[in-house]
This record gives sequence, structure tokens and C-alpha cells, in this order.
Amino acid sequence: MKKLWDISPPIHAASPVFPGDTAYSQQWVASIAPGCPVNVSAITLSPHVGAHADAPLHYDPDGAAIGTVSLDAFIGPCRVIHAIGCGPLVRPEHLAHAMDGLPPRVLVRVYQQMPQTAFDNDLPAFAPETVELLADRGVVLIGIDSASIDPASSKTLDSHQVIRHRGLRVLENLLLDNVSEGDYELIALPLKLSTCDASPVRAVLREP
Repeated sequence: MKKLWDISPPIHAASPVFPGDTAYSQQWVASIAPGCPVNVSAITLSPHVGAHADAPLHYDPDGAAIGTVSLDAFIGPCRVIHAIGCGPLVRPEHLAHAMDGLPPRVLVRVYQQMPQTAFDNDLPAFAPETVELLADRGVVLIGIDSASIDPASSKTLDSHQVIRHRGLRVLENLLLDNVSEGDYELIALPLKLSTCDASPVRAVLREP
């Protein structure tokens, strides 16, 4: 059996969220007891909690909801590239050592250890020219282990606008702490949320 790497951080009430976003919460609406054979819960959360796929609707007022986006980009050959300690932006030079023969999906690890207890206001993000370069190389999906491909303080979302214009898909909040550089198969399918701006994913890597 091929080895799997689970690259989805656990989701619970203490999972960090973008300031002002909706944290995860859970209530029990039914509990196993005489006359009730099951436990049933209700959950409330932003679709951007944990590992998630942004929909075009997230950064484009006329963009597609995540449930209508083709799944092709979210499954297939993938390369993990380390840019640990790159500073505030992942620039082309941080990826230059691993650009030969790129597969259509690229995940970039920027943290030695992804923050899982507090939101990182200084999160590393993609420089827009890096996203342009990857698109020029035929990449259809980019991912990162920080909470956004743009700086947390950005109001223009320059890298999101690049993926908007170039038609790329994006994964954020991945957990790549134990993943070495190299080539894998990515499986990170979003839920079919027909009107939503993003979706949680259970992202995994598998030996190619």
C-alpha cells in the first residue's frame, strides 16, 4: 500500500482563524440515551478554517462558488517545495532550486512548524510574480501552509488577483511540517457547497 501523508491540520474550537472570521464551534443536538440511538451534532465554522480551497467567489464578485468548480486541479501529480524562512513573501528565487520539470500542482512549505494555536499576523505569502511564474510553467494549483497566499494586512490581494486572472486553484492552511521536498500525488477535494466562497478539504499526499 502506498504511504499517505495527512496534510490537514485538526479542526476544533481552538483552531486559529483570520481575525474577524468565524471560529469552529459544535453543539450536540442529540445524545445516545434511552429512546435515542445516536449522537448528532451541529457545527458552525468559516469554510476557511483548517485546510481549505478558496473558490473564485472568494476574491471575485462574479466568481464561481466552490461547489461548481471542476475537481481536476485538486487531484493529481504534485511537488512540495520548501521555502522555510523565506521572509514575508515567497519570491521566485526561493523556488528556483526545484523548478525543473514541474508537475501541475505546487505546494510551498514556509514554516518549520505551522502555527496551530494562534493566528500568525505576519504570515508568509506568495509574491504575485511568483504566482505568475508558476502559471507560466503550467501549474494549475498552488498551495501553502500559511493561512493565505496574500499578506494578512493586504487589502488588494494581489496574489489572489493573479490566480483569478490566470484561472489557478488554491489551497491554504496546509500542514506540511513532516513533508519532505519532492513529488507526490495530491488528493484535496472540496465539498460540493453550491453557493460557498470556500470549502474545507481533507488534504493528503500519496506516494507517486
